[in-house]
Amino acid sequence: VQLQACGGGLVQAGGSLRLSCALSGSTFRSYSMGWFRQAPGKEREFVAAVKGSGGGTYYGDSVKGRFSISRDNAKNAVYLQMNSLEPEDTAVYYCAASRSLIITTIRSVSAYHYWGQGTLVTVSS
Repeated sequence: VQLQACGGGLVQAGGSLRLSCALSGSTFRSYSMGWFRQAPGKEREFVAAVKGSGGGTYYGDSVKGRFSISRDNAKNAVYLQMNSLEPEDTAVYYCAASRSLIITTIRSVSAYHYWGQGTLVTVSS
């Protein structure tokens, strides 16, 4: 399984970005997908996740109401729409895939089996 994330860049505070992540090498709909981020000197933080079956979505408290995760099983892709961006959102964003995600561990890094290479999002004030 390989994950390829893209869409990062430099944006002003209040702006929007859309990240994309494509999965190859396996059946996409079998995986629950997540986005995490890591700022310099900080631990990797859960951002959002979407289940493989049923498509239930989950968000970290710091992005709830501003970010939206979605998936397109026909395109083997997951997206993260980020609105009302703040300087505190600056980080490397990683997409991740899990074969068997459960609600109690959905925010845990260890619950995900495959990771993309990360894409940098920089929000200027």
